[in-house]
Amino acid sequence: MIAARRFVVSGRVQGVGFRAFVVREACALGLAGWVRNLADGRVEALAEGDPAALAKLAEALGRGPLLARVDRVEGSEVPVKGLSGFRQVADG
Repeated sequence: MIAARRFVVSGRVQGVGFRAFVVREACALGLAGWVRNLADGRVEALAEGDPAALAKLAEALGRGPLLARVDRVEGSEVPVKGLSGFRQVADG
């Protein structure tokens, strides 16, 4: 079964390698999707894959990389789009 989730991460999450961290974590978990910075200082990610892997990604987002400070991770179910690979995309 494949599921999809959209995550929005708040805190000190831009300029600290957060997007690269998300790409590494998602790829290691076998997830597809993308991550980008938002204009308001948050980071948004969309991930598709095994629900257990999505739960592990949510945990990783709550930790973030060493220099980050994660205040909040919001997650919501979204429709599966059949994405492949995981990458950074243009800021939104």
